[in-house]
Amino acid sequence: MNFVEYILDQINQAGQVSFKKMFGEYAIYCDEKVVALVCDNQLFIKATAGGRSMIDSIVEAPPYPGAKPYFLIGEQLDDRHWMSNLIRLTASELPAPKPKKSKFKKAKI
Repeated sequence: MNFVEYILDQINQAGQVSFKKMFGEYAIYCDEKVVALVCDNQLFIKATAGGRSMIDSIVEAPPYPGAKPYFLIGEQLDDRHWMSNLIRLTASELPAPKPKKSKFKKAKI
């Protein structure tokens, strides 16, 4: 099992979870919202007020140069219940995804 599959297994109680490969790394989705990034086999959770209240010893770091700081999750990765709760809480605080624009332009008549 690779690291991304392990993360998905750990958070499978959070809701509808999935991942997409993006720019050589991975975005983790919960209920169609990007809640985390996996970069260099490290898990970065989007920073939210609820997440901040749930994490005891917060470590913030950007997942890649120039990015906003995310919560970097370490040893707590192995706590399936805690991880699912954190992901669920994070997803609940994020806005709904914007509808995708149509790729087709309407012909002017």
